[in-house]
Amino acid sequence: MEQRVKRPARKTRRSRAGNAPTIGDVARLAGVSPMTVSRVMNGETNVRPATRDSVKAAITELNYLPNAAARSLAGAGQIKIGLLYGNPSEGFMSRFFLGILEQAARSDVQIVVEQCEFGAGELSAAEPLVRGSVNGVILPPPLCESKELLDYFEAHGIPTVAVATASNENDSLSVRIDDHEAARALTRHILSLGHRKIGFIVGNPNLSASALRYEGYRDALTEAGIALDDSLVVQGYFSYRSGLDAAEQLLGRPDRPSAIFSSNDDMAAAAVAVAHRHGLDVPGDLTVCGFDDTVLATAIWPELTTIHQPITDMARAAVDMLVATVRHQHGADAFEPHRRFDYTLIRRQSDAAPRVRPRTPTS
Repeated sequence: MEQRVKRPARKTRRSRAGNAPTIGDVARLAGVSPMTVSRVMNGETNVRPATRDSVKAAITELNYLPNAAARSLAGAGQIKIGLLYGNPSEGFMSRFFLGILEQAARSDVQIVVEQCEFGAGELSAAEPLVRGSVNGVILPPPLCESKELLDYFEAHGIPTVAVATASNENDSLSVRIDDHEAARALTRHILSLGHRKIGFIVGNPNLSASALRYEGYRDALTEAGIALDDSLVVQGYFSYRSGLDAAEQLLGRPDRPSAIFSSNDDMAAAAVAVAHRHGLDVPGDLTVCGFDDTVLATAIWPELTTIHQPITDMARAAVDMLVATVRHQHGADAFEPHRRFDYTLIRRQSDAAPRVRPRTPTS
């Protein structure tokens, strides 16, 4: 009687002690990024044949099955986009939300919103988005430059759009303006009015946009032959509260500046408030300029001269970029992963030529 020997089932490589393999495991085995694995699974053409073969071999070896979010990348079902935010500027976020919601409605996209503070529990806030099988994530500042978050979403094969960042970490998409040139243009404008002693309030030190705006201010002074005075540069964090503290430093000194350029409108509005507290007229005694052109820029008096950053359009573009990525409605040559929008210098009532002060009479 023939005896059959039952062979043991072929074992497949598993990750993390028997748990189902993830897209990150496939990426590590193939020696590529998780985003590259996603591109291969989604049939995109901008992947080299040798890389595609390595990814497919890793998928087979690991017996990898993509999750619901990855399966929907082929275009089935409604797209779900996560929005993770922790911006201290309500003015910025109000315009940003407006653009997100308008474009989501046009594109039949579901938006899932989570809030967290920068540097405090980002991953805890990100986990529900991953568990909820979002197809992509939008990260406005300051979370747009959280390497921990970008790495986390990349490891799960979830495309991200970083908004208002000059830092192209990982394979994330991005939308931004030229912060350096915008700040230089505004500083040139202040100089053209006749100001030579210009204070500058820096934004969040962890963001590339803050550094670029400072560099634009510095470079405009250098062009005008004005030496940089470090004592006129004070640290802010894009919040109104930080703007109050920074403006007090600038206006509490006996040789106060005749103009203040704040890295966003919130801090500029705070500078106007501090000027009034010190009995100064804006713009008669002090020119104050901001950046972003948020609702706050026209909600105070005098209304702020500022740089218009098209926040609503950038938010719409972020949704469009993720929809295009998910639905594959773009060709390899037509899709621009890093979009840069134009800025506009908006002149309102908060700037003027410096007032000629009479000499202090001597006794």
